[in-house]
Amino acid sequence: MSIHKIRAYSKKNKNKNKNKNKKSEVDKLIYFAIIIGPLLTIPQVYSIWILQEKGVSIISWVAYLVATSIWLWYGLKHKDLAIITAQVAWVALEVIIIIGLLRIN
Repeated sequence: MSIHKIRAYSKKNKNKNKNKNKKSEVDKLIYFAIIIGPLLTIPQVYSIWILQEKGVSIISWVAYLVATSIWLWYGLKHKDLAIITAQVAWVALEVIIIIGLLRIN
């Protein structure tokens, strides 16, 4: 390989590494979703724990917990902080909801 090809290859890889460190709009937007998604579930927690409404399917929430646990496992395996953060919040809320449903049924 000639010296010119080596320099071109090296320069190309440096540009790729710079782009990897740069956050895209989607990367920034995901942090909004991490916060807003679980916050939108708080009214459900209120309905179950405070109002003690029974019209909520425990089977659905257990299924959500299983799916969330898989996502959390994936995030941990790939060391993806955004996925880990979101899924930990969801697991906490889902467990709170499931315990609340078991308590009132």
